[in-house]
Amino acid sequence: MPSHRRPLAAAAFLALLLPLSACGSGGDDGGSTDASGKVEGDISFQTWNLRANFKPYFEGLIADFEKKYPGTHVKWIDQPAEGYADKISADAAGGTLPDVVNVSPDLVAPLAKAGLALDLDKAAGAYRSEYLDGAWASHRVPGLNGTYAFPWYLNTGPLFYNKALFKKAGLDPDTPPRTYDDLFADALRLAGKSDGKVATLANVPTIEDFGRYGVPLMNKEGTAFAFDDGKGVELLTKYKELYDAKALDPQALTATPESAGKKFLTEAVAMNPGSALDLGNFKKQAPGLYKDIGITDQITSTGHVNMYVMGVMVNSRTRHTPAAVAFAHFVTDARNQMSFARKVAIFPSTAGSLDDPYFTKEDGTDETRVRVAAAKSLKNAVNYTPVLFSEQMKTALRNEVAKALQGKESPREALDNAVKACDRLLKQQG
Repeated sequence: MPSHRRPLAAAAFLALLLPLSACGSGGDDGGSTDASGKVEGDISFQTWNLRANFKPYFEGLIADFEKKYPGTHVKWIDQPAEGYADKISADAAGGTLPDVVNVSPDLVAPLAKAGLALDLDKAAGAYRSEYLDGAWASHRVPGLNGTYAFPWYLNTGPLFYNKALFKKAGLDPDTPPRTYDDLFADALRLAGKSDGKVATLANVPTIEDFGRYGVPLMNKEGTAFAFDDGKGVELLTKYKELYDAKALDPQALTATPESAGKKFLTEAVAMNPGSALDLGNFKKQAPGLYKDIGITDQITSTGHVNMYVMGVMVNSRTRHTPAAVAFAHFVTDARNQMSFARKVAIFPSTAGSLDDPYFTKEDGTDETRVRVAAAKSLKNAVNYTPVLFSEQMKTALRNEVAKALQGKESPREALDNAVKACDRLLKQQG
């Protein structure tokens, strides 16, 4: 299964796709955008590294669909995680793109720009109300009108915090920070009370942080980035204050999720994102820490946490549009999403599903404790990462943030430079 926290940078193959006039499983230049006809015919369905762990689930799913719609046949293709974006690019260029494809928002963007992803607002708008608003919106592409994939499974992570460290600093251990203003105030207090020995965070701000702070990330046309506005500068200035006060871990500039987790484990950092697996590790490796663990939502000043989302796209060139749309909807409907969520630690994107007792009732286990906390925050979550924001852009932003924190550039200069770099990369995408 692909990582929910590391979407691939697929937009680089946009230039390859734009000239295409004949893509799709049919190999001709046309499918219909009308999904209202009879559901019949042979279609292909491609997943992203799911066969090894979920073969029985998908075989059962396909059998159920073919039983519901006699006259249909679904060929299941599963591709490895490594090179998935390249495989989609090659299939698109060769006219062999499957009828229904498992995508992330950044993977669907170049396909939509090339006219290869079916606009579901037009072809399947009747289904929109079945999904969470934020999930449905996640496969929209700036500069285009439409939605280009059904939302499928979601993920997010709650925030762990060390109640004992909060109490030692004179903070209420049962009232963790929720907004960035709260966070900055608490972090400076924790650092001051510990003479700089306890940082609150172990990571520098990412594009998601700017989004959760309320910074506009791009213009409405999707032609330029905008996170160097006054609010963006304000956020980075606050992080610089944390860094100088040792409220942000000195090694945050080179931190990985693993190194940040170790800092939290050794109680050198007071807050860190995590999962049920982390709770299990704390229980074994640091029972004292485990006893004092608090779980809260991600920090946000917008009222909406960040979500990671996978989708199911319909190839606009399919020769069997009704069957392809029906199958993509079937894979992502409430019943089948709920069934899949019980087999793996993900969350359904369908409206109402997160109210199921599976996501709301505690049973005393760590796994359920984290699942309930995450599900609660997902109902109104947003995918803040722009679909056009590539891995190269993330690196450019991280490098400039590091310069600002080290005092080599002002926050304003750093963000201006980051935006210029990202805009250059955006133009190279086409």
